[in-house]
Amino acid sequence: MCFRKKYNYVKKSHKMAIKTFREVIAEAMSEEMRRDESIFLIGEEVAEYNGAYKASKGMLDEFGAKRVIDSPIAEAGFSGIAVGSAMTGCRPIVEYMTFNFSLVSIDQIINNAAKIYQMSGGQFNCPIVFRGPTASAGQLGATHSQAFENWYANVPGLKVIVPSNPYDAKGLLKSAIRDNDPVIFMESEQMYGDKMEMPDEEYTIEIGKAEIKREGTDVTLVSFGKIIKQAYIAADELAKEGISVEVIDLRTVRPLDYDAIFKSVKKTNRLVVLEEAWPFASVASEITYMVQQKAFDYLDAPIKRITTKDTSAPYAPNLYEAWIPNAKDVVEAVKSVMYK
Repeated sequence: MCFRKKYNYVKKSHKMAIKTFREVIAEAMSEEMRRDESIFLIGEEVAEYNGAYKASKGMLDEFGAKRVIDSPIAEAGFSGIAVGSAMTGCRPIVEYMTFNFSLVSIDQIINNAAKIYQMSGGQFNCPIVFRGPTASAGQLGATHSQAFENWYANVPGLKVIVPSNPYDAKGLLKSAIRDNDPVIFMESEQMYGDKMEMPDEEYTIEIGKAEIKREGTDVTLVSFGKIIKQAYIAADELAKEGISVEVIDLRTVRPLDYDAIFKSVKKTNRLVVLEEAWPFASVASEITYMVQQKAFDYLDAPIKRITTKDTSAPYAPNLYEAWIPNAKDVVEAVKSVMYK
């Protein structure tokens, strides 16, 4: 999928080249590693195999085995090593084949990385990036199809980034690597082949800033990550019926850009939130609460949220299709808040 064909995400540039999501991830890491020798990449198959999804292709040849490190299948071990190195002057990037495997190292992430700055009275920073795929990627079964954005966003001390396209991914990853706090950077197996026109010049994107990807006047539609593609499809369909949808890409779910949502809701007076996660205690639930707290008087209809079904991801393709949100679900939700 080449985003440039339909959505003008990329800022104007004199030189543009078509690149894939996996290419810009490798590019962002490589550019930062050239800039700062304290940065290294560690994870399973990141070196000799060029990354499980080829997102570190060529990095071993350029930076060598001391900075691009193949680890054993031991997430708790290499995550703990990385946290310790971050406390003592390095800036590690930890790659998980999938964030489902981060559960093995969740103690290191939550009880060490997220808390060490506060517990040390500011003596130790923990500049570390934990990155890899999140959520479902088709028929991978219940234990490999879980979305952890809201899990990690619940933890003070962590920043959580979930980009939806190559341009945002590169700029946000560079910012994440430069950040002095631990950052959870979540991708998707199903986005690594996505293509987009990319500028040659260096750029970064500020963490914590949402972006209006499509302006509209009738309803605000908030989403993030790969599921936002369904929002774009729905917005096109709704436009044929004269319904103008404003699509906001959160890009970062902690810190969350509440102001961008409030401003849009005050204009459209309606809100739908699309998220690829279970409904209970979701990011959509947090947004719903904050909007009714801060912009209730501007709402002309109850807020609608669209999530996966409240069950583990099924394997059977027909059940999986019924489980995950799609553009039809979005169209129905928008029409509901429009009373159509």
